Amino acid sequence: MDSHNNQLRRGLDERHMHMIALGGAIGTGLFYGSATTIQMTGPAITLAYLIGGVVIFFIMRALGEMTLAEPVSGSISHYAGRYIGPFAGFLAGWTYWFMWIIVGMAELTAIGTYFQYWFPSVPQWVPSLVALVLMTLVNLLHVKAFGEFEFWFASIKVFAILAMMGGGLLLIFGPIDHGSTSTGVDNLFAHGGFMPHGWKGFLLSMVLVFFSFGGVELVGMTAGEAKNPLKSIPAAVNKVIWRILIFYVGALTIMLMLYPWNEIGTKGSPFVMIFDQIGIPATATILNIVVITAALSAFNSGLFSTSRMLYHLGLEGQAPRIFTKLNKAHAPQRGILFSSLLLSVAVVLNYLVPEKVFLYISSVATVAVITSWALILLTHLRFRKANRTTAFNMPFYPYSSYFALAFLGIVVILMAYVDSTVIALIVAPVWYLLVFVSYHVRQRIATKREKPAATS
Repeated sequence: MDSHNNQLRRGLDERHMHMIALGGAIGTGLFYGSATTIQMTGPAITLAYLIGGVVIFFIMRALGEMTLAEPVSGSISHYAGRYIGPFAGFLAGWTYWFMWIIVGMAELTAIGTYFQYWFPSVPQWVPSLVALVLMTLVNLLHVKAFGEFEFWFASIKVFAILAMMGGGLLLIFGPIDHGSTSTGVDNLFAHGGFMPHGWKGFLLSMVLVFFSFGGVELVGMTAGEAKNPLKSIPAAVNKVIWRILIFYVGALTIMLMLYPWNEIGTKGSPFVMIFDQIGIPATATILNIVVITAALSAFNSGLFSTSRMLYHLGLEGQAPRIFTKLNKAHAPQRGILFSSLLLSVAVVLNYLVPEKVFLYISSVATVAVITSWALILLTHLRFRKANRTTAFNMPFYPYSSYFALAFLGIVVILMAYVDSTVIALIVAPVWYLLVFVSYHVRQRIATKREKPAATS
């Protein structure tokens, strides 16, 4: 790092870390994307999220073990570069940045869609633009401001989901009158059965299930700015599986018991739609506020991640040095503004193709997410071969790593069979080629600069 004044500050408390990890696990994939996955596989979507959650837990433990050994900003890129090689670090860093750019676009799209619940005549791109400007301003402040925003955003999500689950259980089993709508466990097995579209629909739903989990690895990115990473990181990582069980499997099970799965549409959040159609419009309005908060939270985290990754890549000489410059609040201002500029593409897409933009964006994001997770697992294998261990070792190593890698490979293959995700398999090779060429161009430029310095 250049100087003390050009270093990121450790301003994130343990409570921030817990909520950042929780916020990364609860976002648009649950509130909005679950509508599409429910249509693909019916009530069996709960099993899909459970299996996906086990895979994610292993990935998080691999990252957590490395982060505990070396709590640095830009962790994924740093570890890949150190234990696999410079190109791996370059690929991991820029792919992770790309992933959050795409995820951020998906969140902006969801925000535009949610506002149409109240203002159907307002174009989808308008709320997206407002959210982009607002969150950019937040990220330009001190990292503690980001932490506070994320803490309260995540707190609202957690409280709302728990309240919704409690209210849902009362509607199903309690004395609350829910009108003529049929509710109960029967909804999980009626209307075609638990897995109405068979194993094909179940397997294909795994593509969007994995997109839903994108962001859980954010804990690793915050390590460089955590006040007490050795304590907060293990605690946050270990709670991932419980968050998934409660907020994905639990919440969706209750939602599917409340309303028949085949009558849940794909416009808007299924959480909002279910309560609205049961006849509780006030609750639906409150939930719409919550899902907007959730999307803003995920977008806030994404913008944070992209700027920190650019900062790290700049320090490593794998991105322009301008991204290492910090403002008076010690925030990487140029990285934030550069990422915001690219995220504005989502506003344009919402203007051009508002109906299809979410599926297109989420499919591309899924490939980037899977690439980042695969690199985490591969790096962890090399990390352990280098005899690096901590008190937070990954369970069932190395079988858990191979299992998770195999599952990620299966998801990529499945993407070829979903019309809306085929585009991602076209974009991915183009992206890998672009990264490969960019890396070697930078290497040649660096070599040419070193030769005159060596001869002078």
